Amino acid sequence: MLRRLFPHPMLSILLIVVWMLLVNRFAWGSLVWATILGIVIPLMTAPYWPARPRVRGWGKMISYAFLVIWDIIVANIEVAKIILFKPNRDLKSAWVSVPLDLTSPEAITVLAGTVTLTPGTVSADLSEDGRYLLVHCLHAPDPDGIRDDIKARYESRLKEIFE
Repeated sequence: MLRRLFPHPMLSILLIVVWMLLVNRFAWGSLVWATILGIVIPLMTAPYWPARPRVRGWGKMISYAFLVIWDIIVANIEVAKIILFKPNRDLKSAWVSVPLDLTSPEAITVLAGTVTLTPGTVSADLSEDGRYLLVHCLHAPDPDGIRDDIKARYESRLKEIFE
């Protein structure tokens, strides 16, 4: 019974927490509405993702989240320095093709989202066969280094978490 009401309990909890953070103040009405959304949205979307993604280590997932937050902070500072102090003629924008070892659609989605969340890079496309991620970099004097950094820093950790 509980499984039918909460087909994706982590999504329900996440929806409630995000709603309360968006409201930015505690009110019982907001909590009730957040709970209703946390129940209804997963129920309505459950048929579209019957197989749950397998997460092997929640501790590794939390560690990954902190790594991404740290990288976002550092990248914000780097992008600000580029914008404020680097002349346009010295920018070396590049398209980087990142070959993927990941096979899980959820892991690939998290990787693409991580790249896009980090200032200075954006995931632009995924190859039709899902084996390459195309990334645009604002400033990449060493595109191979960027590719290797994405694979070592993010993809390897996501592989441990999802596969």
